[in-house]
Amino acid sequence: MITKTVRSRFQHEVGEKVEGCTIIEVRIVIPPQPSERRLGVYDYVVEVPPAAAVKVREAHTKRKSAVVADSVPAQGSFIRSTPDEMTSRVIRRVPSR
Repeated sequence: MITKTVRSRFQHEVGEKVEGCTIIEVRIVIPPQPSERRLGVYDYVVEVPPAAAVKVREAHTKRKSAVVADSVPAQGSFIRSTPDEMTSRVIRRVPSR
């Protein structure tokens, strides 16, 4: 069983679903104050379904590989040039009036 902590301003009970995960434990971080119309802050320990846990890991590995692949831009993508790459252009600054 994989668990994670989800912080929310809305009150839920044990057994309900939050972000597609089942709540196992509820902790009150900041209690609500109805007289001031202030919501509370709650930490929920939730059980992550196995399929969602795999998706989270896949997205994380894709991000890491994307950082490595950023050194070579994909065809048709736009990346801003650095001053060293703009050897043919001259940047001129116009003074303000």
